[in-house]
Order: sequence, then C-alpha cells, then structure tokens
Amino acid sequence: MADSPLLWWRRQGLRFRLTVAAAAVLALALAVSASVLLSVLDRALIDTVDESTRAQAQAVRVAADAGTLTSPITTHDGTIVQVIDDRGRITHVTYGADRLVPLLDAEAREKVLADGQATLLDGRPYAIPGFLRVIVLRADRGQTVVAARPISEIQTSLGTAGRVLFVGTPALVVLLAVASWLMIGRTLQPIAALRRGASEVTHTARSRRLPVPQSRDEVHSLATTLNDMLARLEEAEQRQRALVADAAHELRSPLASIRLQLEVALGHPDGQDWQETAEGVLEDTMRLSRLAEDLLALARLDERGGVPARREPVDLDDVVRQVVDRYGEARLTVCDPVVVRGDALDLSRVLTNLMDNAVRHTSSKIEVALTADGVLTVTDDGPGISEQDRDRVFNRFTRLDSGRSRDEGGAGLGLAIVRETVRAHGGTVSLEDAGPGLRAVVRLPVSR
Repeated sequence: MADSPLLWWRRQGLRFRLTVAAAAVLALALAVSASVLLSVLDRALIDTVDESTRAQAQAVRVAADAGTLTSPITTHDGTIVQVIDDRGRITHVTYGADRLVPLLDAEAREKVLADGQATLLDGRPYAIPGFLRVIVLRADRGQTVVAARPISEIQTSLGTAGRVLFVGTPALVVLLAVASWLMIGRTLQPIAALRRGASEVTHTARSRRLPVPQSRDEVHSLATTLNDMLARLEEAEQRQRALVADAAHELRSPLASIRLQLEVALGHPDGQDWQETAEGVLEDTMRLSRLAEDLLALARLDERGGVPARREPVDLDDVVRQVVDRYGEARLTVCDPVVVRGDALDLSRVLTNLMDNAVRHTSSKIEVALTADGVLTVTDDGPGISEQDRDRVFNRFTRLDSGRSRDEGGAGLGLAIVRETVRAHGGTVSLEDAGPGLRAVVRLPVSR
C-alpha cells in the first residue's frame, strides 16, 4: 500500500522540507505579485490613454463650439476624431478616419455620454487593427465629438511583460530555491555537528562534549544546554559509582566480621562461647541494618528530587524535646515554640543524626538549643573539626579519621542525610567552632 502524501512528506529531511516550503511560498508570492503588477500596469496605461483621448476630444469640442474646426482635424498623438452633427452626419474627421460610418451609433453614443467613461471598441470592423478606447463629448448646436485611441501598443507591452514574468518568475523561484537549499544546509551544519558529537559520546567517552558553534543563536543555546546536561549526567554517574563502591566497602567489613566469627565458631565448636559469638554477629548485623536504612533514606531523598515526603505544619519544639529526652548526656538549654512546614519524621532524623554524631565525639556534655527564628544548634565539647574539613564532612561516606575503627563510628552517611533533608525543607546546615568542640547549626524557614 502506497504511503499517503502527508506521511511521505513527514519522512523527508528537514532541509528538503524547508527548501520546498520556502520555494512554494515564494512561488505563490511571486505569482500573486506578477498578477497584481500586470493588472495595475494595464489599469495605469489605460487610464493614461483615456486622459490623453479625453484631452484631445475636449480640444476638438472647444474648436467645434467656436466654429474653427479644420478639415481634416489635426491631432499629435494619432487620436481618431469624428464630429457628428445633430442629424447623425459626420462633418469633420481626422486624416484617414471614416467619413461615412460613425465609430459608435446613436444609441451607443448616448450610453457612453450617460456613463461619462470611456468604452472599449473592436476596431476591426472599421479597418482599424486591435481595440480602441472611445470617448464621447457633447458640443454646441447638437454636435457630438467621438475620439478614439488604439491600445494595440498597450496590449503588446502587457504581453511582453507577461512573457517576461512567465519565464522570469520560475527562473527566480529555482534560483532562490537553490540559494535556500545552500543557506539552510549551512544553517543546519551545527546541528549535524551536534548529531555527530552526540554519536561519539559513548559509554567509554563520557567526558566528551558536543561542539558549540561560534554564532550566538538557538543552536548555540542548544549545544550549551546539552553540554550542561552531559556534565550533570557525568557527575551523577560518578556519584553513583562512588556510592556503589563506598557502599560495597562499608558492607564488606561487617560481612567479613560475621564470616570470621562463624568460621572460628564452627572450626572450634567445643571451646567456643556461643553467647559471645551471637552478640558479635548481632552487632555486625545491626551495623548492616543501619547502613541499609541510611542508604534507603538517601535514595528516597534523591528520588523525591529535593522535596520532603510531606509538607504539613510541624511543632519543631516538640520534635526536639522528644529526641533530646532519649539522650541522657544532652541538655536542652533553649526550646522556643517553632512551627515549620515539612515532614516530622525527616526532621526527627536530622536531630537524631546530629545527636549521634555529638555523642560519638563529645568529652562530657552536649547542649541543644532551638530559638524562635528557626535556628537549631547541637553543641559538643569534643575535639572539633578543622575549618577546611567542615564542608567536606557532609559528603557521603566521608570519614575524617580514615584509620579509626568502624566499630567506633558510623558509615559516614549521617551528615549527608542531614544536609539533603534540611535542603529539602528549604533550610541550611553548617558547622562552627564551639571552642572547644563543634556546633552544628540548622536554619529552617519558620511557618508564619
């Protein structure tokens, strides 16, 4: 079954379609313009002939009224003139004009006089080639002046102009179509370069970028946008690879510990303290569970695209009291009533992670404060963190002390969860020097 014209058209290349569309529009415009030009030219030339003929007729009428007509009547532009008396006889004519038969009979003359406009007359019955434009004026003593002017020259000129346009218009359309084909092809070259560049961006060449044209046009903006997208995709892929590698590294330690304990217990069952083995395996299992929960929390934050799971009014002071009550070494110094919009469970996890981090590093005390402007602080008196590392600790799987045993700390995901959650709620989180110790500062927008 043959394809429909519309389907065939859609399958053609953009360059072909643009060229054909431009040529079609141009051909239509030129055809309309040529038609209008010939029509206007014809009207203008006919009006010129009519004005000239009327001027000659008026000059003859003046002479007829004054009785000074000559025989034959003399005209300078070849106008044919007949003067007819009240009895319908031709009394004066120009040289070569018919003295017996009027160009217009009495009825036709009266009609032209009533219209006041020139009329078109076939001159062949009067041995005059071509058509004539005829003007009729009434003179004194019942006389009528009939003036006629051949328009064969006008018709010849219009025919010549029509033939020129008939030949020149298609030639011009073809010329402009070729020019459009070349210009459109040159315009589409940057897009073709983008396509070739995109085909080269493979799995093994992720760092390549698309070529950006020098012109500051839409293609330049498209190439810049696509390169920004490629950079974001590359960055996301690198983060994903780092996350998988770090997660595998973190999972390997507790799994290796579980395997070692079980192998030792099975290798020496008689001398093994199974209670101690079970406690060790349970501890490593809890570490795996916490790591899985942290990874799931980060995955959900990434999936939501920086938006909290719920946006509802949350009494942040109640959340703070409930969390602090679970830590005996913590002291709540200030707790003003504060209402924020977000998810209560996520905000509780933020404070829990900050508290766990403070408990892990504090020497003796932890102080928590919540002020009315939505600022939550958790302060410990531990060793603190150097200024150059305070932003880096919010990265995933970041450990400042690489030699420290993982049994003494977390997987390095707690502060990353804190930052992503606070950002999702429209706030910020930072670390400050507490001299001695460290102060975590969370700023959340207060619901008005």
